[in-house]
Amino acid sequence: MKESGLPTKANLLIIDDDANTLASLARAFRLAGHEATVSDNPERAVELAKARNFDVILSDVVMPGKDGLALLEEFKTQGVSAPVVMMSGQADIQMAVKATRLGALDFLEKPVSTEKLLLSVENALKLRRLERENKQLKQRLGKHEIVWQGAAMQRVMAQVERVAASETRVCILGETGTGKELVARTIHERSARANGPFVTLNCAAIPAELIESELFGHEKGSFTGAAGRYIGKFEQADHGMIFLDEIGDMPLTMQAKLLRVLEEGEIERIGGDRAIAVDVRVLVATHRDLEARVREDKFRQDLFHRIYVFPLALPPLRERREDIPALVEHFATQLCTQNGWKPVVFNNEAIEALQGYAWPGNVRELRNMVERLLLLATTDEVDLTTVQLALPKSGAHVSPFAFASGTLAERVDAFERVVILDELKRSHSNVTLAAKSLGLERSHLYKKAEQLGIDLKVLRRGQESALE
Repeated sequence: MKESGLPTKANLLIIDDDANTLASLARAFRLAGHEATVSDNPERAVELAKARNFDVILSDVVMPGKDGLALLEEFKTQGVSAPVVMMSGQADIQMAVKATRLGALDFLEKPVSTEKLLLSVENALKLRRLERENKQLKQRLGKHEIVWQGAAMQRVMAQVERVAASETRVCILGETGTGKELVARTIHERSARANGPFVTLNCAAIPAELIESELFGHEKGSFTGAAGRYIGKFEQADHGMIFLDEIGDMPLTMQAKLLRVLEEGEIERIGGDRAIAVDVRVLVATHRDLEARVREDKFRQDLFHRIYVFPLALPPLRERREDIPALVEHFATQLCTQNGWKPVVFNNEAIEALQGYAWPGNVRELRNMVERLLLLATTDEVDLTTVQLALPKSGAHVSPFAFASGTLAERVDAFERVVILDELKRSHSNVTLAAKSLGLERSHLYKKAEQLGIDLKVLRRGQESALE
């Protein structure tokens, strides 16, 4: 029954008002290597389907209270996306047609042979796989595309290509907003596990008392509020990858349990009585200095050595300013397409101004700024005036130490460009005042601006239009 790209086990929900049917079906699926949750109450089944990520739902049609067709409609209303297979001992053509129109993947007549039931589940799993591949394809074509053209990211992408083909554990380092999850997804997509799941967990966003359940799952009744079995992130990622973001913020008690999983390749659900083998490649990321955390006894040294096999450092946006034009174009195209807006371009002066900003929020902040500028633009072009209106008034412009790539001459030119643009902004594009403030002759400033590609005439026109 197994096929490349299909999960080794499916998480099933079986709904039937007959206890013997539930017991026999659950046993058959478990013998085939699947997980089976049963319910004899349709209302309770809806709550389970909403709370859990089931791969397939199997439901009887004729049940007291709410029948299977009404249940199918309820699933659709509640946004339950798992494929549903209907079963009935009183089947007819009209019932089957109605179930199909309501979204049922298959309609089986009772008594159902185990072979036929397993085949139906296999088809449902194939559908889930195709949906996942389609989603991943859309991600590669848009939202999750890495955009770059400069030397800094070229080095990073070369490392990504090398490490993706291996099973090496990667620790992605970088400031908030630099695209750590994006790089992790790229590693997954270019690996031998690309057809497997990619599961993420932000360790800083989950309360300490819940993170163990999120990672390893729990059994029904294992603690207050555990109304049913929950399959944790590691099991969900079986034969794929798990990405643990902000690993530096994981509580010390959980670090010890994570270390055991990395060493033994097994997890145990809370309240469970057996170890469950998982085949998962682990990627982690953090904006913190993990070595400093180890020295401060806030991060286990043995875990550090387990996860810090291949550190991959992402440069902040202020150190890859040459990528800003391509990023702006990418985000503008993406946002206009998503929102049905007319295409808008950014002129050279607008791009230069964006390159002169320090971007403390990195690529994430740039993306949000592009969206703001598209909304502010009154024509099909974003100009310098619009950018000046949108950038934070506090400045946050680039310091000389931020230009960490390129030759010395290139870095000096880049810094001079930022200083001149900043002074022209403060002087409202008055060249005489700007030259005086910079200690230059007016003619010298004109010559320097020309050398650096700054069009003073365009700047003045932009300022004049802003004052009108």
